[in-house]
Amino acid sequence: MFGVNVMQLLWKKLAKEKTVRLKETLDVSGLLKGRTDVKGFGELEADLQAELTSGVAEVTGQLTLDVQMVCARCLGPVHERLAVPFREVFTEREDLLPEKEREDAHIVTEDAVDLKPFVEEAVWLALPNIPLCKEDCKGLCPVCGTNRNETDCACKQERIDPRLAGLADFFKDSD
Repeated sequence: MFGVNVMQLLWKKLAKEKTVRLKETLDVSGLLKGRTDVKGFGELEADLQAELTSGVAEVTGQLTLDVQMVCARCLGPVHERLAVPFREVFTEREDLLPEKEREDAHIVTEDAVDLKPFVEEAVWLALPNIPLCKEDCKGLCPVCGTNRNETDCACKQERIDPRLAGLADFFKDSD
């Protein structure tokens, strides 16, 4: 999905050097294609380090991405710089890991470990589900459509569900 960019961990090189740094700029246009809430984005900066200890490789670091989205309440622009922590564990043999870490580890069967799917997943999960231009965004008026962050409108905001309107009359009679 990243186009020509490839982020690979070479297992034999890591076994020889014990620590490998992976720093790349990746194109995420394929990953974010079709997301209507994402209006623009920059390149993904991946700054990762792999360390091999006793046959277990831990890849840690940070992924950084500038993204422009649409506010879920007022439809205004939202500019965010995502700083996504990254951690994945790889091993050739599962028995080298403590029992509680085995479920999250990935078994290496070839020399080149493609980190792209793991990076994509981390970015995808870090994108806000409900982006807001500010925490206290007032949104759009449901009656007239005015952006309530910019202007207050005089629309009546109380709306009663027609299915429950009969209950409102019931409580009026009991007073």
